[in-house]
Amino acid sequence: MHPIVGIPACARLVVHGQLRHDAPARYATAVLGGAGAVPIMIPPMGEASLAVLDRLDGLLLPGSPSNVHPSHYDGGDSLTPEHHDLERDATTLRLIPEALARGMPLLAICRGIQELNVALGGTLHQKVHEVSDRMDHRPGPGTIEEKYAPRHLVFLSGQLARIVGSTKILVNSLHGQAIDTLAPGLVVEAHAPDNTIEGVWVERARGFALGVQWHPEWGYADDSASLALFRAFGAACVAYRSGLRKAA
Repeated sequence: MHPIVGIPACARLVVHGQLRHDAPARYATAVLGGAGAVPIMIPPMGEASLAVLDRLDGLLLPGSPSNVHPSHYDGGDSLTPEHHDLERDATTLRLIPEALARGMPLLAICRGIQELNVALGGTLHQKVHEVSDRMDHRPGPGTIEEKYAPRHLVFLSGQLARIVGSTKILVNSLHGQAIDTLAPGLVVEAHAPDNTIEGVWVERARGFALGVQWHPEWGYADDSASLALFRAFGAACVAYRSGLRKAA
């Protein structure tokens, strides 16, 4: 039986002011095709969503147009007040420590790596492109394919380099925020040429626990590094599921 991976959804106001819970389909596609796991969406219902972890074998934190609210890391006033999702914050920032405590495999992407850092006690640059000596990591104009095209190198080390099989890869870049103060217990395993943190590993995790700032789910099947990430995540989910069965 395939492992099951939960993907926390965003809360968004849409047509006629109705609230929707959603996430881009490409994350589920990569989980199924790359990790070999069955994806399910987790509605952003705050603490109540913790109950779903009993049924999961892995957790994938997807990217989002929204930003983690700075009140969660004493970041002062919001510099992006129109780009927040408090329902998602209330859900993911609770799911992360609980999943890690269980030893559940965790893959955090874009907003996800920022949530991981905040959940463990770190802080964020609200506008990394306004920080001295940093690049503009936001996508430029063009089609969606152009926005997700490779933009810059990242330099890898540790577990991430081992999984990918290289110490540098070319990645896309679609973020306005980034890690500032690294959370205790996180180890930097990827950085951009401007030293922006692009990948982290949870040092004392009991299993796979990795965050990346880029989007490996985009075109994952045609990129060896992205496919390797999802394959490793999927293998960890299988091992976690097997461990639970043995424990039972």
